[in-house]
Amino acid sequence: MNALLKVASRQSAAGLMVIATLLFAAMGVCVKKASVEVGTGEVVFFRGLVGAVMMGLLAWGRQLSLATRVPGLHLWRGFAGVTALSLWFYAIGHMPLATAVTLNYMSSVWMAVFLGLRVLWNRWHGQPGKGIPRSLLIAVAVGFVGVALVLRPTLQRDQWLDGLVGLASGMLAAWAYLQVASLGRAGEPEHRVVFYFSLFGAISGLLISASTLAIGQVAWHQPSPMGWAWLLGVGAFATLAQLAMTRAYTKGHALVMASLQYLGIAHAFVLGVWIFGDPVNPLALAGMALIVLAGIAATRSSATLKA
Repeated sequence: MNALLKVASRQSAAGLMVIATLLFAAMGVCVKKASVEVGTGEVVFFRGLVGAVMMGLLAWGRQLSLATRVPGLHLWRGFAGVTALSLWFYAIGHMPLATAVTLNYMSSVWMAVFLGLRVLWNRWHGQPGKGIPRSLLIAVAVGFVGVALVLRPTLQRDQWLDGLVGLASGMLAAWAYLQVASLGRAGEPEHRVVFYFSLFGAISGLLISASTLAIGQVAWHQPSPMGWAWLLGVGAFATLAQLAMTRAYTKGHALVMASLQYLGIAHAFVLGVWIFGDPVNPLALAGMALIVLAGIAATRSSATLKA
């Protein structure tokens, strides 16, 4: 863990986000494998539990404090992040997977809207500040077109409510990412940010399982040895990805980092073809190219922004 942190400290914000997207893609493989044997509440719980333990051990080994002066920011970050995750799982269960994932990846578009509204608000109150470069907004839009080409979503007429849930998951994810940036500006180190988010996730997983049990369904299952390995993989990959992502948002501009997150779709596409035998088609390849180009353009645009 210490060696990984030393490597991360030498990486740029863009490099850290690329690493984070790779780790999140690996986590997605573990989630897909684990979900064959266990329910959503259990996956959420173990993702949070493993992360909290890893961060607790890291803090203990390096004598890092877990005490925070901004508990409210951690609470809002945890609420937004875990709620977005839960809504996303709901959307996946009630509509085509491609549509649900695409709607969740609209978080970058929502973030552009939030930041744009903040710029307008500041100007209205006579506060100076730079606007968002048009090239960066174009990069976000191009990246989303790439996501749509890779996933090719479809939304049926009777799924409008589920579609709104998917949109809400992306909006809350954008809010959560902005909270991560705020925590970084408040001086919170990444180990503390990830610890409290993981703790919030573990508690939320228990609540999800309790609600599942309350409606008469099986809340907990007994996974196989490989099932346990997949669950541990979910937590480990998610924690390392959160560390890299948190440091990236701390060092870089929020909208640039959000644009680079589109690379996660390309990683997931490659892993899906390699591990699960997902089909390959020209539209998906074109989408991957757009995703990579959008990430490069967003990184270059960061030179005109202040983090």
